Amino acid sequence: MDIRRIDDRLSVSPQIDADDVAALAAEGYRAIICNRPDGEGADQPSFDEIDRAARAHGLEARYIPVATGMVKDEDARAFAEALRTLPGPALAYCRSGTRSATLWSLTEARDRPLPDILARTKAAGYDMSGVARRIANGGKTPTDTGDAQYGVVIVGAGAGGIAVAASLKSREPGLEIAIIDPADIHYYQPGWTMVGGGIFEAADTAKTMGSLIPRGVTWIKAAVAAFEPGANAVILDGCRVVKYDRLIVCPGLKLDWHRVEGLVETLGRNGVTSNYRYDLAPYTWELVQKTRSGTAIFTQPPMPIKCAGAPQKAMYLSGDHWHRTGRLREIDIHFCNAGGVLFGVKDYVPALMDYVEKYGATLDFFHNLVAVDGPAQTATFEVKAPDTEPRRVTMAFDMLHVCPPQTAPDFIRVSPLADAAGWVDVDQATLRHKSYDNIWALGDVMNAPNAKTAAAARKQAPTVAENVIADIRGVAPKAQYDGYGSCPLTVERGKIVLAEFGYGGTLKPSFPKWFIDGTRPSRAAWLLKEKMLPPIYWQAMLRGREWMARPEPLEKVAAE
Repeated sequence: MDIRRIDDRLSVSPQIDADDVAALAAEGYRAIICNRPDGEGADQPSFDEIDRAARAHGLEARYIPVATGMVKDEDARAFAEALRTLPGPALAYCRSGTRSATLWSLTEARDRPLPDILARTKAAGYDMSGVARRIANGGKTPTDTGDAQYGVVIVGAGAGGIAVAASLKSREPGLEIAIIDPADIHYYQPGWTMVGGGIFEAADTAKTMGSLIPRGVTWIKAAVAAFEPGANAVILDGCRVVKYDRLIVCPGLKLDWHRVEGLVETLGRNGVTSNYRYDLAPYTWELVQKTRSGTAIFTQPPMPIKCAGAPQKAMYLSGDHWHRTGRLREIDIHFCNAGGVLFGVKDYVPALMDYVEKYGATLDFFHNLVAVDGPAQTATFEVKAPDTEPRRVTMAFDMLHVCPPQTAPDFIRVSPLADAAGWVDVDQATLRHKSYDNIWALGDVMNAPNAKTAAAARKQAPTVAENVIADIRGVAPKAQYDGYGSCPLTVERGKIVLAEFGYGGTLKPSFPKWFIDGTRPSRAAWLLKEKMLPPIYWQAMLRGREWMARPEPLEKVAAE
């Protein structure tokens, strides 16, 4: 038997025989649901045979036959009633298991989020994307045919989404564009490190979403539930459907706080904080000011994460404050990194190591945070160093700054747009989807091997805009993204190591070395971060002004 578990109450399988029932009973199943009509196959046992075998072994059986490709709403209601009244766990079967998995999906539509349903069935080997609209519609067949249609639909109104919309409008003012995003507030996330270091005010990193949507662009304030790339459609929560000629996907990534046991319950108290959340970054600064002795732990999860330098930025700014206030000798700093290097581009490591030594920080490599006990103020790490047996260590703390594990959003991971790891699958040069010619992606959600930073999105947005316009005009892609990303590493108040690099760790400095040598801490880089980058973000990047971000011509990059 090929039994595939869906949840605690139901498993599904391809066709079973009467001889299989004894094994099902032995495994603890208490009911069987047959979704295959009798006589569909020549060698198929009848439901009566399965029913007799079930009763002989103390199981109940229910017959809910469904014709191939014709799962009706009343079939889903009958299946729901069977699950409600039959003892569990139950096994449902048809020829392949697909009809049974479909019925479960429609049954659960009112109680589970669509991405969860798609993820559970996908894990069991069944693709439910073909009935995503029905699931989003509460399990019922949609009757709404008034779908909206746009030339370009952009999913996500973060840095990448608004920037690419503005860049498109600057090139083609008459283009009909819609941005889909449920958020009311847009955040300048690169500023949160500075909030946690007492330099910026949190309120200065937030603006209302409506004030930033480019003029002439329609804002659809809703969440995306699923994609139908074959039908050029995006399905919203509630089963509204938005159709497109071209689609740009940039919803960012998911901060998976729940993956660390006990973390959610203690965030914002017991000395546990994170600059990865707007409401917690001020608490980071509060803790830094209050901490006078003890142990301060800063964590970094496995890659990929947004702004890979942010976890250690928090450490450096905290250490700098303790150094300036004469407390550093009384504080034991630990940087617990799930990886094996301080920074992925080796050219910047010597300057960073100088500050690690200055602050007396201990580098605990291959330490991945897996649990936090807030009241006891202890953090547990899984240690997986090369050529050693995995082990767990628990460390006491007075202050704990957490960088959470990060994944692609659920509705992306289960979609046809995702690669095996769950990220949108694009060509790393043109940022066009590898399977769907009218879809592009940018920002943190795609699988190009670049640093996930706002600076990267600033370069990607014009590239995508240029290539979308080229496609509209019926010509080949014109622009290429070279993997540029920037990470201003705030090593102390007033100095920054400005890491700028592209694919493969190639250095990509924006300024002459006499002005800013990115491999050394500099005051000029600090002024860039503190004074120039915020207005560049709000006034240039989000308005389609591509200062130092014009796309590289495809021919030029190819020639290099």
